[in-house]
This record gives sequence, structure tokens and C-alpha cells, in this order.
Amino acid sequence: MTPADVSRTVLHTVRCAVEADELRAAVPSRVTVRVPPRPDCGDYATNVALPLAKDSGRPAREVAEILRRRLAAEPGIARVDIAGPGFLNITLASAPQARVVRSLLRTADPGTPLDLPPPPPELLARLGPDAARWSLLSPPGLDRDLLLVQRESNPLFRVRYAHARTAALLRNARDLGFGPELPEDGAEELADADGPLFAALADHPRIAAARDAGRLARHLERLADAFLRWHADCPVLPRGEEKPSAVHRARLAVAAATGKVLADGLHQLGVTAPAHL
Repeated sequence: MTPADVSRTVLHTVRCAVEADELRAAVPSRVTVRVPPRPDCGDYATNVALPLAKDSGRPAREVAEILRRRLAAEPGIARVDIAGPGFLNITLASAPQARVVRSLLRTADPGTPLDLPPPPPELLARLGPDAARWSLLSPPGLDRDLLLVQRESNPLFRVRYAHARTAALLRNARDLGFGPELPEDGAEELADADGPLFAALADHPRIAAARDAGRLARHLERLADAFLRWHADCPVLPRGEEKPSAVHRARLAVAAATGKVLADGLHQLGVTAPAHL
């Protein structure tokens, strides 16, 4: 189930509860689901019970319990828990990380470049095209000369380095005779999945569709930082005499999806995504 599938399932559950007269409230036109910040909070979370409680005049946790029972019976959902004042934490029957990665890898074409104004000539001469474009999308107060140095404090360098790192992993894996591969479930192979990384990957289609250049640039920074942390903790390539395993192939698929998202975002911003850096 993709985030859109989960959203539709939650909305269907609300509609069924209203039609069965378990809830007396207006059915919302859409339901928002988010990837929680921690894995122990489930795969997706929604606050739909809170506005429904206000509309129906009933306690939010009581409304959440009505929805929880119905949601837990839906195909593809393993468990639903109530948290806080009435949030619903949804755990899917199989790993959502694998579905997110597979969906991103299947996306055929990069997004259309954003229609951004060209940098001023003096800025182009001083920084070059990539850093000049990125500087116009950066928060106020950023030292623009920082964008020319290859160090961790340079957000553009981190994004482009993360992309180049994914390309290097794919090249090195190819030399070792294996490629990215995800099993249908992927739960075991991605058991060490990093919440921030997969949250950023899952968010990319929504953020790219918003066509907001500054927001997209900040998203790419978060994704690059999350990937580099994940990669440090979860080796993608076998070490020493170790043979490539299903875990290595699944992690390589995560790296490939991350590289594709970073390249897509940079392409939309008119910034090059080098395979070597």
C-alpha cells in the first residue's frame, strides 16, 4: 500500500462508519497520512479522528477506537494503535519501505524543470551556474562563497556528494556482479530501515508536485543527510570475503532510489547531478 492507498483506505473506513451510524459527522473530502518519525509508531499515522471528534461532539479517542476496529480489518493492514489524544498509528502487513523504493524506481521520467529566473550575471561569474542557482534558493544569511567549497557545511556539496555516492555504489556493485533487487515483501531485508530516510523518499512525489523551488531544495538537503547517515550504519556493499546477499541487493535498491530522487530534484532546480565528485 502506497501513502495514497492508505489515505483512501482510511477515508473509506470513515465513510463506512458514518453510513453505519457509528459516527455522526461529515465525511472529509480527503485524509492526510504521514510517515511517523519513529519506527515504533507504525508505518503511517493520521489525525483524522480529531476533526471528526470535534464535528461529532464525541471524545477523540472514542472516535479513534471506532476507526481503529474497522481499519484493523482492512486487507494489507496488520495493526492499528491509538496514540496521544487520538492519533491512529497504522502498521502494514508488509514492509512499506520496499513499496516506496519500488515505486520510485519504476518512475520513468524526471520531473519537468521549474521555471526559475536566471541568476544575475555577476553572481554567475562569481559562483558558477550550479552554486549561483542554489544560492537563490538558500535561506537568508547563507554565506554564498560557502557553496564553492567541498565540505560538510556546504548544503549543495552534501546533496551532490550523496548523489555521486549512490552512483559509485551502483558502479562498484556492478563490478562485484550484483545489482539492486527487492523481494516482494522486503521486511527482513530492510529490517534496519532508517525512518528519516524512508520518510524523505516517500515525501518526494508530494514535494516535487508542489513545484516550490525553495521547499524542494530543503527536501533534497534532508534526503541527502538522511541517506549519508543511513549508509554509514548500513553497508551497501559486502566487505572483505563476504558474498553479496539479499540484504546487500535490497540496500543497493534503496541507494538507487535515493540517487534517482536526488537527480530528479536537482534536474528540476536546473543544477547538475554529477556521477563523480
